[in-house]
Amino acid sequence: MPTFTRPRLAAVDGLRLLAAAGVAAYHYLGTPTPDFWGVGRDLPTAAPLLHAVSGYGWLGVEAFFLISGFVICMSAWGRTPAQFAVSRIARLFPLYWAVVVLIVLVGSLAGVAGQHSGAPTDLRTSLGNLTMIPGPLGLQATDGVAWTLWVEARFYLLMGGLLLVGLTYRRAVAFGFLWLTLAAIGRELHSAVLDEFLLSQYAGLFVTGIALYLIHRFGPDLLLWLLAGFAWCYTLTVLHDRVAQHAVPAARGASPSWPVSAAVLSGFLVLLALAGSGPFKGLRSRVLIHAGALTYPFYLVHQSLGVPVARGVLKMLPGAGLLPAVGAGLCFSLLLATALNRWVDRPLGPLLRRHLTAALDARPHARSLPERIPLFATGESAKSPLSTGRSDVLKNTLRR
Repeated sequence: MPTFTRPRLAAVDGLRLLAAAGVAAYHYLGTPTPDFWGVGRDLPTAAPLLHAVSGYGWLGVEAFFLISGFVICMSAWGRTPAQFAVSRIARLFPLYWAVVVLIVLVGSLAGVAGQHSGAPTDLRTSLGNLTMIPGPLGLQATDGVAWTLWVEARFYLLMGGLLLVGLTYRRAVAFGFLWLTLAAIGRELHSAVLDEFLLSQYAGLFVTGIALYLIHRFGPDLLLWLLAGFAWCYTLTVLHDRVAQHAVPAARGASPSWPVSAAVLSGFLVLLALAGSGPFKGLRSRVLIHAGALTYPFYLVHQSLGVPVARGVLKMLPGAGLLPAVGAGLCFSLLLATALNRWVDRPLGPLLRRHLTAALDARPHARSLPERIPLFATGESAKSPLSTGRSDVLKNTLRR
């Protein structure tokens, strides 16, 4: 069987930046908070068209989860649970720790200067935030977007469970259908416990992403289209809850509608499908790859550090106008993201990965295990049809 390589999908990197831009647009121009910028007018009055369009920017979070299903399934394939855990820890934590420390330092300096930064800076809250799970610990998030990282972490745990039994085509498909079914049961029972473990609000997004990756890796077939279709129907149905969360009082403008939200998110789904298995799959662009590398640091800093910069510009230069101040906040966030990528992510991520991998390999019991255990076999190196998860007929559909 031909070896499947893991190419860099530049178009997917571009979609990451598009999703981050949507979230930033919502936080800067789409928020329903009265007089968010302190300019004496609500955003619907100060920038009506931009506010109306940016009011759907929160869908960027849904887009991130959709992309995550695709990318994490790709990242997990052929890895052991320990290798997968190391890759996620090294990817997420160095940047996150740096941003939390930076926010606390800026907030502490602002407190000394007699200004309130809005971010909690006490020691207990700061230590709790370093775990990346401040919400479950009953703490306010130092970085306002950290709640999405906790959602991602629970998705990683579910994928880790799948890796324990071996990630193959058949098991990935069965996992997707089972996850959606159990998530639907959790919603029917109104079970907060099941909702927390099964991510019932976002399960459809993750499973759709997984299905799109399987199509990218193995080629399309009826079973994968059924999984993607079932997951997307689930997603658009439960999307109503998220739309309701972003409702705007009638006195302050129009609320996001479910049909428009469903259409926007479905359009993003089409773009991801084209990026993974369509004409954009072969796109090669260093610009898009670099943009993808900046997405995570930009996402972490644009609200907690970029918004205060924009407010500072408005305060110091009241005649500058709203849009130049917003532009200043976004430019600052992008420059800071570039610096974090250059001096934190690129050196510290690989360093942490090497040390964690070395620590795992140094354990005597790890070295004593046999290299192959059929139950845990993953990837195309497994010999039997069961271990590859496909029948001989399905194997013949491989295009690479």
